[in-house]
Amino acid sequence: MFAVLKTGGKQYKVHSGDMLQVEKLAADAGDKVQFNDVLMLGGDKTVVGAPFVAGAAVQAEVIDQIKGDKVIKFVKRRRKHSSKRTVGHRQKLTLVRVTDILAEGGDKSGVKAALGAGTAPASATPVAAKSKPAAKKPAAKSAAPATDQGAKDDLTALTGVGPAAAAKLQDAGITSFAQLAAMSEDAIAAIDTVKIKPEWVEQAKDLAK
Repeated sequence: MFAVLKTGGKQYKVHSGDMLQVEKLAADAGDKVQFNDVLMLGGDKTVVGAPFVAGAAVQAEVIDQIKGDKVIKFVKRRRKHSSKRTVGHRQKLTLVRVTDILAEGGDKSGVKAALGAGTAPASATPVAAKSKPAAKKPAAKSAAPATDQGAKDDLTALTGVGPAAAAKLQDAGITSFAQLAAMSEDAIAAIDTVKIKPEWVEQAKDLAK
C-alpha cells in the first residue's frame, strides 16, 4: 500500500518504512507526527481524494532536523565586467521515517499533525492584542450656506467639474447651484476638500436662476 501526501507545497509518494526529507517541521527528533493531507491511496484499491482522502493519514517518526545540499546562485550582470555575485543557500529539512499509512480513522488517531516550522497549530487561540481605540477624526465642517439644502443639482454641468469633483463638492455640503452661487470668498477659502474656482460660482449663479 502506498500514499501520496502533500506537505511544504510538495507531493511525495511513500510506502511504510520509507525515509523521507520534507520541508522543516515543528517537531523534535523522536516525535511522532501525522500527515493529514493525503491526495491518493494505492494498493488493492485506488482511492483519489477531492482534493484529500477523507480520514486517510500517513504517520511518521521524526529522525532528525537536517539541512539540504548547498545551492549556489551565480549572478553575472551583462555589459558590466567584473560585476558578479555568488549566493549560497542550504534549505532546512526534516528527516522522517514513515511508520504507518491509515486508510481511515486518521482524524481520530490523536497523533499531532505535521506542521511547518512557521505554521501555528490550528488549535492555538490567538490572544487579542490590546490596542488603543482609533481616535475619531472630527467631521469636516461644511462652509457652504444652508440655502436650498434639500435641492440637489447636477454639479457636473459646471465647466471643469467631473464626477470626482462633484463628489468632493457634495462631501463639503454643496449639493445645488444656489448654494454655490451664495458662497462668499471666506466660505470658499474655508473649504479644503476641493478648490472651488471663481468661474464655477459665476456659472452657478446663471444656472440657479
